[in-house]
Amino acid sequence: MLIRLWGQLIEILIFVKKLISQSRLLLFTKLCGTILVAYATGVATLVCKEIIMNMYRTHTCGELRGTDVGKVVKLSGWIHRKRDLGGMLFVTLRDNYGITQVLANPGTDAWNVFNETRVESVVTVEGKVLSRGENVNKDMATGEIEVEATSVIVQSQADVLPMQVADDDNAPEDIRLAYRFLDLRREKLHNNILLRSKVIAGIRKRMIEMGFTEFQTPILTSSSPEGARDYLVPSRLYPGKFYALPQAPQQFKQLLMVSGFDKYFQIAPCFRDEDARADRSPGEFYQLDVEMSFCTQDEIFEAMEKLFVSLFTELAPGFKVTGPTFPRISYELAMNRWGCDKPDLRYGLEIEDVSDIIAKSEGNFLKATVDGGKAVRAICVDNVGDKSRKFYSNLESFCKENGAAGLATLIYTDTEVKGTVAKLLPDEVKAALKDKMNAKAGSAILMVADEKLKASVILGKLRIKLADELDLREKNAFRFCWINDFPMFEKDEETGQVIFSHNPFSMPQGGMDALLNMDPLTIKAYQYDIVCNGIELSSGAIRNHKPEIMYKAFEIAGYDKSVVDEKFGGMIRAFKFGAPPHGGIAPGVDRITMLLANEQNIREVICFPMNQKAQDLLMQAPCEATEKQLKELHLKIAED
Repeated sequence: MLIRLWGQLIEILIFVKKLISQSRLLLFTKLCGTILVAYATGVATLVCKEIIMNMYRTHTCGELRGTDVGKVVKLSGWIHRKRDLGGMLFVTLRDNYGITQVLANPGTDAWNVFNETRVESVVTVEGKVLSRGENVNKDMATGEIEVEATSVIVQSQADVLPMQVADDDNAPEDIRLAYRFLDLRREKLHNNILLRSKVIAGIRKRMIEMGFTEFQTPILTSSSPEGARDYLVPSRLYPGKFYALPQAPQQFKQLLMVSGFDKYFQIAPCFRDEDARADRSPGEFYQLDVEMSFCTQDEIFEAMEKLFVSLFTELAPGFKVTGPTFPRISYELAMNRWGCDKPDLRYGLEIEDVSDIIAKSEGNFLKATVDGGKAVRAICVDNVGDKSRKFYSNLESFCKENGAAGLATLIYTDTEVKGTVAKLLPDEVKAALKDKMNAKAGSAILMVADEKLKASVILGKLRIKLADELDLREKNAFRFCWINDFPMFEKDEETGQVIFSHNPFSMPQGGMDALLNMDPLTIKAYQYDIVCNGIELSSGAIRNHKPEIMYKAFEIAGYDKSVVDEKFGGMIRAFKFGAPPHGGIAPGVDRITMLLANEQNIREVICFPMNQKAQDLLMQAPCEATEKQLKELHLKIAED
């Protein structure tokens, strides 16, 4: 056995000879004897591991501190920056863990190697740790020390860079995506991706602690009408037929509940052929997919509140996080008060209906709007009494761009009321508006007259614009809320057809009786969204687990029973053999990370995202298929 081990060590020695100096080779040979002895005590593996590890580094670039002064160390990483100060060459060396300053003295081999090597080349540096004395860099974790290089080995030489890594050079996004491996070296983006890993690890840990079991569901499945376009995969074995990549594991996770599993979760990839947005990546995204059996809506809320409060408190120390429970806001209230179904609760500017007060005035267009069955809705903005006429003109132009006929203003000062409708409204109406809107000196009341919902939607967009311009958002805070009681159906604006408004698998409030006896557009569903800082993180619902109710709901939305059997046959068939009441939710991992990283664009928290045209510029996807591939798949490319 010892002879065989010696033979293996000789092979390692030959390999190592190519990587280390002659002096190191002698040291390695001496250590081989130590390894043979250590083998008998069962620690040979650990010794070998330590030796191989030290071929490249004894410490990481973020590890050394003042207590390490005097040590001889070896570091490996990328050359981040180089500075020549009077012949002395200072190099910052970077790896995954941080940055360390290295100095090379003039005339040394280390100086010559550094001088001839470009930034972003990979090197191994050996040297002695020195104190930086009074020149401590408090902005660096390793700022107490620097390493005086005695030898430098170039592991990989970098070409001329197409974009800067050490400095923000505002490279075009196409360049950043085409050279994403360089982009990912940049500190901010690198940290975002590490944060994403912490988010996923934190989610997994907490879900398991709450009694959820992790499952994996299929990637190749069948197409289903879930609201977005499918990505189709042609079948080689079944000509003319296609798989679909899942828009979400919706049916599979419900089938797991029917199979008798109780609490499911998965960090699930989802695929949708849709256009890019700042908060949505085209092609694919990841979500925390969750499903629970024998649960109520409140129990799902409780589990998710526990997850989010704990996760955000850990990963955003010092930030205020809503909790332990989140406000619950009906969809109708959200649309009326904030003009959208994802309100940002970090600032006020809540919308009020002032139609009843305006109705008491006479002879003005606001009164005429109310008399015509429409509404006047308003927001109150503080500390804008001294703003210029141009400020208010710009606000009115913004409202008109978003469909308003105009913007009526009342500006309250210590002595008078100004604004576009100040002379049209009697004093008692202006006083009543001031009282209802809690206006004070320096406040402005901004009003839109239109259809009730339209007026709120316009003001909802205006309040976001004002929050941007006036910096109104609460700092260092994550403000969560639930939006619930969504309408089960809505009317398609183009066709007039009644369609599902949210999730087609949701249980209608009132069950079959509601579907049979109520106007479909008045039926609410057990559907809910979780929103944080104006961003929708997730949609969820208590599921419709009864076949007869599902058939009826799809019938109202224009789907024949045969279509339901064809598209959702597996799930309908399963429900006919005993299905538990169940519900779930699916928060977006990308959006959670985007919030925690304080990024406005979701591509900044994804390793290898597509561009806005759904192209992968790094891997050159999508790409053309070869004639052989097309033939195997029984496909032909149709001429445009």
